[in-house]
Amino acid sequence: MITTSRRARLGWNIATYAVLLILTTFCIFPLLWTLLTSLKYEADIVTQTMQYIPRRITFENYVTIWTQSGFPTLVFNSFVVTATTVVLCLITGTLAAYSFSRFHYPGRGALMLGYLVIRMFPAVLMIIPLFILMRGVGLLDSRFGLALAYTSFLLPLFVWMLKGFFDAAPKELESAARIDGCTRLGAMIRIVLPLARNGLVATSVFVAIAAWNEFLFALMLTTSQGSRTWPVGLQLMVGEFQLPWGVLAAGGIISIIPVMILFAIVQRTMVHGITAGAVKG
Repeated sequence: MITTSRRARLGWNIATYAVLLILTTFCIFPLLWTLLTSLKYEADIVTQTMQYIPRRITFENYVTIWTQSGFPTLVFNSFVVTATTVVLCLITGTLAAYSFSRFHYPGRGALMLGYLVIRMFPAVLMIIPLFILMRGVGLLDSRFGLALAYTSFLLPLFVWMLKGFFDAAPKELESAARIDGCTRLGAMIRIVLPLARNGLVATSVFVAIAAWNEFLFALMLTTSQGSRTWPVGLQLMVGEFQLPWGVLAAGGIISIIPVMILFAIVQRTMVHGITAGAVKG
């Protein structure tokens, strides 16, 4: 019985690791292929025989996209728009999530349901209303206007995620702080926010990644180089009769680097936040 049980456990372990290896390969292979493509000459990319490993390595594609396409400006615009979106979500979303978590008032359930309904509709349905609104208030083709547009569909995600972390924070500590003289806002800042710090980081990272990689709103709401983001810039490099695979791959690798650095900095805090949000009490 023991031998049979051990064999069964060993078989399950082998199957589990095999599935994990397949999924890992499936996720990493596109990134690895993009990296290898960015290091190839253009003549070695479009060939009759597939070259998995580049025979000649060049960094010409990185030099080209960085010096001849205005890509640094596009990356800077993405940084500004992403940071502005995160700040807007932090300011408004934190207050909204705290309100949903701590107060019970008429219309609370309808508001929370409304946030969910917004997430159910495709983002493309919001393009025309947002375009008309941004043009009316003079924010069309601006980085702040684009950040507001991102906030309109990322704020519900931020609020719902952060509400779970606020629900897990003990109300007794907040009540004790209020007995000692703290106001409601003071108790939230001094007690609740430090307890939900990991959740704030995790939620902000999700919002930042979504804003950094967003393409459709940036394509429709920006028209000049001064406000375009890097996904739009890469798409505009595709011409009618040319497709610079090496340059596009180099741009993709460059755009991944900030996300990797962000994950490396907040990885531990983000994991703690995700696991804390999964357990209530």
